[in-house]
Amino acid sequence: MTVKANPERALRDLYHLRSIGTYKTGVHRPTLTEDDLVTRHWLVGELQAIGHEAWIDGIGNVISHTPAAGKKLLCGSHLESQNRAGWLDGALGVVYGLEAARAVVEAGRTDVGVDVFAFADEEGHFGSFTGSRSLTGELTEADIDRRADRTTGRPLRQALAEAGLGDMPRYRLDPSRYAGMLEAHIEQGDWLESEDLHIGIVTSIVAIWQYKLVFEGVQNHAGTTRMAIRKDAGVALRRFCQRVEERFPDVCGERSVWTVGQIVLEPGAPSIIPGRAEMTLQFRDADMETLLRLEQTVGELVDEANAAGPCTVAWETMNKNKPARMDEAIQAALAAAAEACAPGKHARMPSGAGHDAQMMAQLMPAGMMFIPSIGGISHHWTENSTDADIMRGAQVYADAVGRLLAG
Repeated sequence: MTVKANPERALRDLYHLRSIGTYKTGVHRPTLTEDDLVTRHWLVGELQAIGHEAWIDGIGNVISHTPAAGKKLLCGSHLESQNRAGWLDGALGVVYGLEAARAVVEAGRTDVGVDVFAFADEEGHFGSFTGSRSLTGELTEADIDRRADRTTGRPLRQALAEAGLGDMPRYRLDPSRYAGMLEAHIEQGDWLESEDLHIGIVTSIVAIWQYKLVFEGVQNHAGTTRMAIRKDAGVALRRFCQRVEERFPDVCGERSVWTVGQIVLEPGAPSIIPGRAEMTLQFRDADMETLLRLEQTVGELVDEANAAGPCTVAWETMNKNKPARMDEAIQAALAAAAEACAPGKHARMPSGAGHDAQMMAQLMPAGMMFIPSIGGISHHWTENSTDADIMRGAQVYADAVGRLLAG
């Protein structure tokens, strides 16, 4: 089945979305803000215009149902952005899904179709994968009660009510409706660009494991407390970070990454020795054995730090999910479509970032494709991809959709 996209139309849509919540050359559209809701209502209108039933559910997901009675694919990504960040992260995959749905309709096919979703809050303003966890049934009402915007503190319940969604039911996904799920995204790294490739076919999506470590010492005067008797929690934290950098390379995988993304010293004053320090440690990999080795190493380093003193350290798990393998048949369809549109300029690769496709992969065959990111930049307002790569990607995506609907 041949599905021909209109790449120029897809590009126009992306530039239109870029004009909503513009920040420098990027966008600022946190989940359930006014600008974010404008994009969701825009998408509902575009989907209704091609004959879809489309609505926003009680958690903010945009849901659409094609009227086609036969084989269906679920396509989409997310519309919100990180704070003051890029214009393509998420929106690209939504527009590609919309363009594929249009192309199927314009091809005159009424027997097969594409449902387009915009998953709410993939960027985690209110917590990890809020929308897709709701669709899979993992998000409970108690979870919603506990969640609040990480930047403003606005409770999720309040945000939903203010968006007019407080009384809307949450949609529960029926995986039997779909032959599979397809998501597109910018790479968010520089590998495709550095290898002079146009399309990345994702083989797996990493798991993200995150921990909070708390160091307890003794708060005291910075000028009168002798160095020999100090119990400086900040120093204990710094030493722990150094041990992570020394030990992790011995136990990590080829593509493992780790980050200390947040540090808090208490009371945080120039003339007071910190009596308490807190840090988050996150690592990512697509191999479960590697993840377990890294976690075991954290535990060993905690034991080592407690044995050495003079401060104590405790750790707790903040987040652990499973790596997701992308479906081989979907990878094959993407590879065939990429070879038709960009011969010799595509390759298979893992994803180092989390995506809604990994949540959908729990329920159905799922796949992802990447286009290059200029300079590998993402989660920043300078994020960009060339118009040529964006338009080429739209056609590869639509071609793959046609192959999967025909298969």
